[in-house]
Amino acid sequence: MDSVITASRVGVTSQVEESSARRWIALGVVCFGALMIVLDGTIVNIALPSIQRDLGFSQSGLAWVVNAYTLTFGGFLLLGGRAGDLLGRRSVLIAGLALFTAASLACGLAATQWQLVAGRAVQGIGGAVVQAVAFSVILDLFPELGDRAKAMSVWGFVASAGGAIGVVLGGVLTQVANWHLIFLINLPIGVIAIVFSLPLLPKIRGVGIRNGVDVAGALTITAAPMLAVYGILSASEYGWDSPRSSCPSSSHWCCSPRSCGSNERCRSPSSR
Repeated sequence: MDSVITASRVGVTSQVEESSARRWIALGVVCFGALMIVLDGTIVNIALPSIQRDLGFSQSGLAWVVNAYTLTFGGFLLLGGRAGDLLGRRSVLIAGLALFTAASLACGLAATQWQLVAGRAVQGIGGAVVQAVAFSVILDLFPELGDRAKAMSVWGFVASAGGAIGVVLGGVLTQVANWHLIFLINLPIGVIAIVFSLPLLPKIRGVGIRNGVDVAGALTITAAPMLAVYGILSASEYGWDSPRSSCPSSSHWCCSPRSCGSNERCRSPSSR
């Protein structure tokens, strides 16, 4: 009888240890995918002179290689987080990784200015979705406060170290190969993150869309931050006195869901 109890305890202990190890591996996968987003920002900045020479960007046009990403990234953060609540964070995170990886391929193969700028804009959408949902996935993985604090430390380290790594890696890639490789390097990273996310991340269902989809709210929570970001970006070139800066910055308040009243009209609003 004692041997049976002992064997049972050993079995339970091994299951707990396996579950704990699985969570930490899942954390590594999430951080690996998020690292791709952080790296991309600094790598692209290092490669801008090479991109300008190769594609013939003007100085103002070159800024949109960065601005297109910043604009959509800032605009889709809130929508990405809400999509994770509705559709399930695991599914939305994987979709964001897939979108960012596909956009990286498009940027790496870009032969014209508009192709690169368009690819960067799509990259911003994928990056916003990943960053918005990844933090919530980590909270789902570690409900205990002690483990959650450790996981947050790992997440913070990856976010801070990614910028420094990107500076070094961007310089090496542009010198050894060309600027196309700074985007194509995201392909293996994205594929690995997606493949390991499927079995490791918890399958927590979202609240669903049975109560309807707040289309107006989704549009406004996307348009409002995009207008604000565009105003800030324009101010660096035209100044705050210019209508190109002041009009978008001030009009973004009118696009907030509360200003439009979409929260009160929908049973499942995009923001609260």
